[in-house]
Amino acid sequence: MRRILIKGGRIIDSRQQLDKIANLLIQDGQIAAITDEEPAADQVIDARGLIVSPGFVDLHMHEDPFDEQKGKMGQDIARSMALMGVTTCMGGNCGENFYPPDGYMDHMDRHGNCVNMGLFAGHTYVREACGGLDKYAPVTDEILDRMEATTSELLAKGCMGVSFGVKYVPGTSWEEIIRLSRLCNPEDRLVTAHVRKDVSGVFEAVEEMAKIAREAGVRVQVSHVGSMGGYGQMEKLLEDLDRYRSQGVDMYFDCYPYDAFSTTIGATTYDEGFLKEYQADYDSVQLVDGRYAGMRCTKEIFDWARANEPWAKTIGYFMKPEDIVLALRHPYVMLASDGLRSGPKGHPRAAGAFPRLICQYVKTGKISLNEALRKMTDLPAERLKLSRKGNLCVGADADITLFDYDKLQDRATYEDPALPPAGIAYVLINGQIAVDHGDLVNETLGRAVRFGQ
Repeated sequence: MRRILIKGGRIIDSRQQLDKIANLLIQDGQIAAITDEEPAADQVIDARGLIVSPGFVDLHMHEDPFDEQKGKMGQDIARSMALMGVTTCMGGNCGENFYPPDGYMDHMDRHGNCVNMGLFAGHTYVREACGGLDKYAPVTDEILDRMEATTSELLAKGCMGVSFGVKYVPGTSWEEIIRLSRLCNPEDRLVTAHVRKDVSGVFEAVEEMAKIAREAGVRVQVSHVGSMGGYGQMEKLLEDLDRYRSQGVDMYFDCYPYDAFSTTIGATTYDEGFLKEYQADYDSVQLVDGRYAGMRCTKEIFDWARANEPWAKTIGYFMKPEDIVLALRHPYVMLASDGLRSGPKGHPRAAGAFPRLICQYVKTGKISLNEALRKMTDLPAERLKLSRKGNLCVGADADITLFDYDKLQDRATYEDPALPPAGIAYVLINGQIAVDHGDLVNETLGRAVRFGQ
């Protein structure tokens, strides 16, 4: 029975409304006690001057790809998650899975992972696997029947719920959404959605998900609301959220603390008319990889990349900073990174979103430290029905992040998006040290997270 004592840190846990200097005892991978005493332990971590928080929980990121031939899983995004204090995260978002979710989770159980990870059953993945290849057209009844059966199987194998990327598959019908969403009702699993439209169409798109919540009797999570309504729509969008909740709709938003989004150049985001919609020009789009990596677009570069390299990732500099602040201060909006990595390239949110909330919002007085940590730990864990994650209650999994508040710094930039933060002292996953002062010392402590665990 291995015991680790985290000694003398400031323990903050919103689940218990706890904020005090104390010692925390870990035994066999679980929280054994929070105490003023100093029990015997096999290892002592000196946490004086550090904040001891539940490990951060990211309910919206995009998992690394899996190489089936080599039997090897990528670790780019998983490493970034661990280094910024995330101990549990959820992939399969926006309707996408990069590999059959059950096989992905089985691999994590056999070989470990940098972080604990669960997966949603992605509507787009299921749609394509069942023969629905035209993203601009609704599927046939026969295909929808297959989709329903396939999604049921994935939920039975442990997927946390169902995710939709309706914006990316505009042919998705109401019937598709409602039938797959209803599968989440019996066990109260979560439905997440990259909604159908953004900017001027975002109000109607969020209303569609509110109707789904009512009709299917499910809880709904609207994903990365900053990139959906962060163009001057946020105040009304948050008023709509309050109204839906007052009517009994169980809806939350999540948001990342940046005012630029990332998606591929071939995505429907950049379909005809996008410049007018965003009130922008081509130079607001920067290519991240491909032939013109690092360059802002001209019309010629944009057209060439969209035709020849539709997979190339972009950064879209369209959002209003004040809208992002409004969102993240709202009590029913939690933090999520929407992180996606491909080697050293990508958006800085994948390596910096969680420390950035503290650095850019807490240290500047926009929200309190306790509220920020609630948005990063207990709130997303509760949303996912993970009772042993996101808190430091006795019996909870010992997923813990220790950081130096004064030294904490989100260093990832658009030029160097993979740069890890400073100030993360330790990250423990399942009761063992994964990160030690910025060094990832164990990449195999994480395991698959399945619904109901």
